[in-house]
Parts: sequence; C-alpha cells; structure tokens
Amino acid sequence: MSEPERTISQAELHELQKKFSEIKHGVNNALAVMMALSEMSQRRPDYAEKLATTVLQKAPQIVSSLQEFTTALNEKAGPRPEVTTGG
Repeated sequence: MSEPERTISQAELHELQKKFSEIKHGVNNALAVMMALSEMSQRRPDYAEKLATTVLQKAPQIVSSLQEFTTALNEKAGPRPEVTTGG
C-alpha cells in the first residue's frame, strides 16, 4: 500500500519556517548563555552551580521544542517513509 501524496501550502510552509527559526534562535541563545557561564566558571568556581542549573533547565526545553517541531512537521508532511535494506 502506498501513502497518499501530501502537499504543504505556502502558508503551512511559512509557519514551519517561522517555528524552525524560533527554535534555532532559542537554541543559539541557550548555548551562548551556557558557553558564557562555562567560561566564567573557569575563572570563578561559584558560577559552576549557575551553569549546572541553567543546563538542567535549558536542555529539556530545547528537546521539547525540537519534539514539538518534529510533530508539527510530521502533521504537515507525514511521517518519513520507512527505509528498507536489501539483505
């Protein structure tokens, strides 16, 4: 059985691009903060705890955002086709 062909409208594509841009911006910001705190913790060990707290807060947020984007993408484009390998 073959899946029906799916198409994405310009508006849906624009919405996905906007979501991707927001996620990319959020990831870049989180990584910049983590890098800055990492450098500061090398000079001032008291920043190590703030770094650990930030990583523990931001990492799950990043993963959640990526999962939400993947879900939205799959809703619009459908799941990726299964890859079969010859054996």
